Amino acid sequence: MTTTDYEHGVVPQDQRKSWLSIATVWIAIGIDLSGAFLGVSLASGMAFWPAIGATMLGSLLLGLLAMACAYVGAATGLSTAMISRAVFGRIGGAILALAIAVSLVGWYAVQAGFFGANAQIAFAEFTGIDVPVQVFTAIGGVLMAITAFWGYRSINRLSTLAVPLLLLLLVVGVIVAFTVNGAAGLQAPVEATFTFGGAVSLVMGIFILGVVLAPDMARWAKTPKQAMIAGFVGFFFGNSIILVVAILLARIMDGTELMAIFFALGLGGVAVIVLILAQWTTNTTNLYSAGLSFASISERLSRRTVTIVLGAIGIIVGVIGAADYFVQFILVVGTIIAPYGGVYLASFFTGRKTARWAHGATVPLVDGWSIAAWVVGIFVAVATTNPADGPGFGWFTLTSISALDGLLVGFVAYLVLLPLRRRVTPASAPVTDEVSA
Repeated sequence: MTTTDYEHGVVPQDQRKSWLSIATVWIAIGIDLSGAFLGVSLASGMAFWPAIGATMLGSLLLGLLAMACAYVGAATGLSTAMISRAVFGRIGGAILALAIAVSLVGWYAVQAGFFGANAQIAFAEFTGIDVPVQVFTAIGGVLMAITAFWGYRSINRLSTLAVPLLLLLLVVGVIVAFTVNGAAGLQAPVEATFTFGGAVSLVMGIFILGVVLAPDMARWAKTPKQAMIAGFVGFFFGNSIILVVAILLARIMDGTELMAIFFALGLGGVAVIVLILAQWTTNTTNLYSAGLSFASISERLSRRTVTIVLGAIGIIVGVIGAADYFVQFILVVGTIIAPYGGVYLASFFTGRKTARWAHGATVPLVDGWSIAAWVVGIFVAVATTNPADGPGFGWFTLTSISALDGLLVGFVAYLVLLPLRRRVTPASAPVTDEVSA
């Protein structure tokens, strides 16, 4: 059996998978404890229908963006980090790959923390023994690192097992909750702590890094069309399902911890098994993509070796308590990484037939034009973020969704700079490094 994950090159056609197989991975990624945490937060900080509306709008936008990003991955057969070499050049791509890897290790640490917190609750419910949360965080981190070490095929098999169980548990939980408490809690008044735009930004922010990194999974699709279908289905349903269920359960049961709610419903044993699977599938992919990104910096780096090192770092950070900064973290990630998605989409769709995007092509050491577009996107995302919603200035508004602002402005900035760069940089300009085929 082939064990390589083609971190330095193109996924061969005979190794490609169906759209349903890839969509299942993204749905498994989306159904996780961080989504549950955000859903509970929205339920306590917004009226019911605005919270549902923000969830569906944010998830729809994610699905549409994922279609475009997935297309790039399937068309090139390259990981997101390898794509960044064509967009930013060798050094610029390495910087971007490092930024992605750091962000993903942060996500890994946060998700390991969520795992530890919920495992602690479950263990205490079953045994009456209060074990430090750090112990469960470390155990969960190790399990997730093992799957990431083995690569995409292992992730796919785990997701295929987990998704049906996850969906069954969530449906049963909602039905039992309505049976026990009815629907009166849905319309209970709350103190509004989120604006609608801020809520949509958070809904997108929780999975926006996944959209930008869609090529890591989409490169395994048999065709670009299948990748696009997988992208929309995986991101729209994967992101919205857990948020809607968490909002419903938090409102109906007036609770703040999903695991505790399931125990109150008499579903604690099943919840432990399935929610552990949910967190396992999600966090494995964070570390997997982090390994792909870091390994792309040099062909001398092995993805598996890098995965072990990054996993150890992520576990340490998670044990320290990264989950305490969850909301702030996803806003910062959205601000920095989302604009890159806009830049590489613009670069690919305007230049896919140029030599730079050909397999085995050469690229410059640094592409300052693309980096400039990325910086402009980051600046606008920070400028449009309402200080009440997270780190930002709130100087003006565009879409009211700061992560989307950054992505769209990054896209537009690249297009605006394109005529100038074509005048300044001749098509025959010398190049200095290769994109590995």
